[in-house]
Amino acid sequence: MSRGFVKEEDQEEIPMVPPRADLPNGAVNYVTKIGYTNLLAERNVFLVEKESLQHDNENERRIASNLINAKLQLLNERIASAKIVDLKDQPQNEIRFGATITVVIDNAETPQQFQIVGIDEANIAKGKISFLSPIARLLISKHVGDIATLQLGKVERVFKIIEISYM
Repeated sequence: MSRGFVKEEDQEEIPMVPPRADLPNGAVNYVTKIGYTNLLAERNVFLVEKESLQHDNENERRIASNLINAKLQLLNERIASAKIVDLKDQPQNEIRFGATITVVIDNAETPQQFQIVGIDEANIAKGKISFLSPIARLLISKHVGDIATLQLGKVERVFKIIEISYM
């Protein structure tokens, strides 16, 4: 039936779902075991939220359900494509996916620490950076004592690797 013959109140809005963090075409969706567990927990939250939907208005309930379904679809695609990296299998003396790295940036007195993780795990406030980030790409394959320089426009940031661990 043509949309022109449908009552206006019967037409549902297509939910606008914010995309997940960008994973470039061809890139492997690496995750830590913790990251994978977090994805599964996120899915459970959506499923519980969907089951507990309560709206007096059936149309509002259907729209809310469609929004959750759209988010679940994106999340399920991420879960299906996830490749878990066992941190015990990583070379312990070299920076790879999952490494927790302690670095001195430029001539700072206080070292900084961060972990290279999957795109869905990345959270700079928690010291977790995506393996696709410029800093991670710069540091991967480096060892303790190595120095790496990141060019940011006219500014250079120098990273001296102090420690590498896989927690």
